[in-house]
Amino acid sequence: MSIINKAAAIGGGVIGAGWVARLLLNGIDVSIFDPDPEASRKVGEVMKGARRAYKQMVPGGLPREGKLTFAKTIAEAVADADFIQESVPERLDLKHRVLAEIDAHAPANAIVGSSTSGIKPTDMQVAMKKHPERLVVGHPFNPVYLLPLVEIVGGEQTFPEAIEVAREMYASIGMKPVVIRKEIEAFVGDRLLEAAWREALWLIKDGICTVEELDDIMRYGFGLRWAQMGMFQVYRVAGGEAGMRHFMAQFGPCLKWPWTKLMDVPEFNDELVDLIATQSDDQAHGLSIRELEKIRDDNLVAIMDALSKQNKGKGWGAGALHKDYTKQLAKLAAKKPTASKAAEKAKALKPVKKAEKPKKKTGKKKG
Repeated sequence: MSIINKAAAIGGGVIGAGWVARLLLNGIDVSIFDPDPEASRKVGEVMKGARRAYKQMVPGGLPREGKLTFAKTIAEAVADADFIQESVPERLDLKHRVLAEIDAHAPANAIVGSSTSGIKPTDMQVAMKKHPERLVVGHPFNPVYLLPLVEIVGGEQTFPEAIEVAREMYASIGMKPVVIRKEIEAFVGDRLLEAAWREALWLIKDGICTVEELDDIMRYGFGLRWAQMGMFQVYRVAGGEAGMRHFMAQFGPCLKWPWTKLMDVPEFNDELVDLIATQSDDQAHGLSIRELEKIRDDNLVAIMDALSKQNKGKGWGAGALHKDYTKQLAKLAAKKPTASKAAEKAKALKPVKKAEKPKKKTGKKKG
């Protein structure tokens, strides 16, 4: 059961709309602000995909969906929210302006999470003059409505209590919160992705493989292992009966070999962009982004569903969390919808219409 009563979303792009979808599909009312005139349509497209995925997850019926309201200002959006997720573009000056306005108008006890993928919370919370202690980074992964991981990072002014409340809030909507122990740029997930991305750019630029071949190596190979064990547990198994110590002793010397180009970056010029974009277009085989999103979501639901049946039915990794989350959604769906306080108040104030008195018969007949 979610402990979030009312949420606000600031920014309705891919990530912001993903947050809106997860919150609404958990039965939480959301007020969103986004100045983009296309925001309503874009959020609607994401909601369409999210509903489709959730119907596969919970075939018995979904909970009553929360109400979505498009606010005209940030102040209006955050006015009565106890959970606020900021998802504006990665520009520190913009983050400062938005967070300052959120801080000025949000309730004092509201938790503010930032979806930033790399900016340290300490660098953002300087703009919050009233309550910087309630800001945390809540960094998700796309699609937010399906992938459960959220990295939580506190800044120098963040209270430990705020981190704990944020952890409970994210967990209440089916997420796997991981509190990052030390504040660094890009946190943990994006640090790993950046390393792989740099090496991938070199492999494409040097003509070692195409983007499709590289993706095939990931999705047909170690990607399947990572999806259910991660890096270190996979390597522990690779060490055989002697475990991790044997693996480290056997493959440790490789770290000194000049294989990688991680400390070097290929020139990011038009030629490299055209090469990768052209190969990516070929790889898509004419499928639109929306069609690729459907394929991605179907695959993610199927993988997590398969993992939920492992470990003697207890579930394994993301599958164990998926199992609990779908049960939670099913319980919410089984509850009878109750009228909101506003609806009950309106009903109480509505005047009761008096019954009309029956007309007396005159005894005259129509001619």
